[in-house]
Amino acid sequence: MAISEHLKNVLACPKCKGNVKEENMFITCSRCGLAYPVLDGNVPDMLIEDTWKLDKARKAGFVHTDKL
Repeated sequence: MAISEHLKNVLACPKCKGNVKEENMFITCSRCGLAYPVLDGNVPDMLIEDTWKLDKARKAGFVHTDKL
């Protein structure tokens, strides 16, 4: 199951309030360079303390293993 279109349209980066987009298993903010994990395929974890650095998430292939 994927994140609903309605939810994607209302999400914003908690840190900078900028636009975000879905990239594989993350919601990403290119302005902040942060990647927020999507849990169970459809629950975005938008807590700043749970973010990954965007470049590290991309290097990991956007797979949730351990935080890098």
